[in-house]
Amino acid sequence: MVKLIFGLALLVTFTGQAATWRLTYPRAMSESDQRSIYPVKLLALALEKTGVRYSLKPSERIMLQNKALKRLMDSRDVNVVWSVTDKQREQQLLPIRIPIYKGLIGWRLLLIRDDMPARFKYVQKLEHLIKLIPIQGRDWPDTKILQANGFNVTVDNAYGNLFNLLRRAQGDFFPRSVVEVWDEIDNPAYNMDLMVEQEIAIRYPEAMYFFVNKKSRPLASLIEKGLEIAIADGSFEQLFVQTFQGKLDRANMPNRHIFELENSFLPTATPLERKELWYDPDVLKLDQ
Repeated sequence: MVKLIFGLALLVTFTGQAATWRLTYPRAMSESDQRSIYPVKLLALALEKTGVRYSLKPSERIMLQNKALKRLMDSRDVNVVWSVTDKQREQQLLPIRIPIYKGLIGWRLLLIRDDMPARFKYVQKLEHLIKLIPIQGRDWPDTKILQANGFNVTVDNAYGNLFNLLRRAQGDFFPRSVVEVWDEIDNPAYNMDLMVEQEIAIRYPEAMYFFVNKKSRPLASLIEKGLEIAIADGSFEQLFVQTFQGKLDRANMPNRHIFELENSFLPTATPLERKELWYDPDVLKLDQ
């Protein structure tokens, strides 16, 4: 009980009659790591839509994703984390079931060595691709998805090391989401001797959510309320399009050979029936 009260005190500060919600999220791996920019902007948008006073800041220390999730479970250091969902994470934490990337986190392009494109010209069927070795983070849900679809996956704990594994030919490709890969390939910290394969893509149903501690239902309700308002008034969509239009155009998905994979780890509560929450190239006109 004392731990719960202390956790709430860390989350909400009362100044006079106004309460300030204090949210701490995991600090990025490095200054060159761009992956947290959009989630933080979306989280700020959601909080602004609720009209509450808030502060939003990164954790004092850098945390790998698995450590951040454990800290969140223990109500230590962070009180909101964004992560790909799976059944285990939804048992351990409280998800806000609005996919922040509208499902694009499951649209994967292949990061490869720049001496490898000729080899991928011969990949015409999924059985051909399965013979090659993908690289992924050890605790990422995507690793389990690839393994369940027949891939032999090379893994590592550290995000930066995954690029080095690819350079050292300890794997054949590094599947990256269409919303992440372009920042990485344009980043000198990651792109040496690497390129994005031009003709192939992988796609599977997947959602990345904001997660909070199981006991932080008021915070979950606050974030969910703000996201729903942003969806209803179009500001969610506006931020999404502003952020990802160029990346989607650059991906050239209509002209790629797309291999569809199954995701047996997707929780049954995933709101697949809410079409407005998912990217649909036949509905969303990004050139408008």
